[in-house]
Amino acid sequence: MIRRTALRTLTALAVTAALALPLAQGAQAATPATTDPAAAATPATINAGNDNPFRWMELDGLRADFQFMYPAGHRVGFWSLVLTDDVVQQKFEGGKFFVYAPATGEFSFFLDTDIAVRTVDHPGRVRLVDTAFMRSHPRVEVRYGDPGHPGRARVVASATTLM
Repeated sequence: MIRRTALRTLTALAVTAALALPLAQGAQAATPATTDPAAAATPATINAGNDNPFRWMELDGLRADFQFMYPAGHRVGFWSLVLTDDVVQQKFEGGKFFVYAPATGEFSFFLDTDIAVRTVDHPGRVRLVDTAFMRSHPRVEVRYGDPGHPGRARVVASATTLM
């Protein structure tokens, strides 16, 4: 029992670290080097439009969203995919949202604040980040239903990599 708990904890830590590393690197690259204390107190201006990692994807029911998080008190800007407003306003009952790659049958994770989670209950909590999973699958779908039976789940949105 202790081994299983330790393995789950280590897996969650590894996923969180894998997601946090690109975010931390982006924050370091986005922060201008300065020795002027007045300039250091001013928030860094980030040109979010040019760094969108999803610009080469065909999005259906999803949109790219740039926002900030503050891990350990440091401002980090990052891109993610969220459901469009018209999808969020639909009625969803009796299931969970999950990320699925239909070509391989693999699952991925959502980013909930700064924690990687496999499923979410509310459409407003669907947030996909640029991960190796997203880049290695030509089509990724957000589905709603029972993750134990992904073939029966409803496809809510999709992201297809354009070649």
